[in-house]
Amino acid sequence: MRLAALAVALAATPAGFLQAHQAPSGAFAESGGSAGPLLTAWVALGLQASGADTGKALEYLQAHEAGLAETTDLELVALAESALGVRPLKLLARIRSDQRQDGRIGRNVNSTIWGILALRQARQPAPRGAVRFVLRQQARSGGWAWYLNGQPDSNDTAAAIEALRSAGVTGKPIRRGLAYLLRLRNRDGGFELTPGRGSDAQSTAWAVQAFVAAGRAVPQGSIGYLARLRRADGSFRYSQRYATTPVWVTAQVLPPLARKPFPLGARAAG
Repeated sequence: MRLAALAVALAATPAGFLQAHQAPSGAFAESGGSAGPLLTAWVALGLQASGADTGKALEYLQAHEAGLAETTDLELVALAESALGVRPLKLLARIRSDQRQDGRIGRNVNSTIWGILALRQARQPAPRGAVRFVLRQQARSGGWAWYLNGQPDSNDTAAAIEALRSAGVTGKPIRRGLAYLLRLRNRDGGFELTPGRGSDAQSTAWAVQAFVAAGRAVPQGSIGYLARLRRADGSFRYSQRYATTPVWVTAQVLPPLARKPFPLGARAAG
């Protein structure tokens, strides 16, 4: 009975919930869903941030590097592998080779942001051209979009702040970005993706990470909002209304709960 009770208690934690969704191969999947390197990378990052065992996630990610086609996909996997303690040389080389003359890494703003994060997680310098490109993409509102001349959103704005801070950027761009995020904060303490969508766990998680990366106090009520979304099985709801993709949502909530922005454990460049 004691062992059974211990097993139930473990499964009721966010880390235990995620670990229960790991296959023998090391991959992670939603219940009834297909396993893949992207979700596995997200879960590995969440578990690593919380200090929990990631099982064979690293081995699975390394075995699936060759199948990564999109720049953002290989950047996410590179970030996760580096966070797990190895230097993914082939992925890092592909990231550097994807940089264009205007500073972009890959085709979009988000691929440039994630390129910076992946390189900094591996303790490599952020390309100056990429940093300048991200700075040029900051909208008049202070936010960032995932694509050129697009509508800013909280998730990409937070990721941009984390990338810029990891590259040593301070001052006005960071302050403007945080001010934009605060305009997406609701009375319930949560943050929304874009104006009028309503609060959700992932947008709130990203916002918390951005404030931590900037060395600012976490906005009051945001952690409480996330806590109210926690379910009895240890997972987190996407929002008060929806409980979709709980493995992905829970994985993204764990780093901000541990007060750890991306890159995990990496100091901002001076």
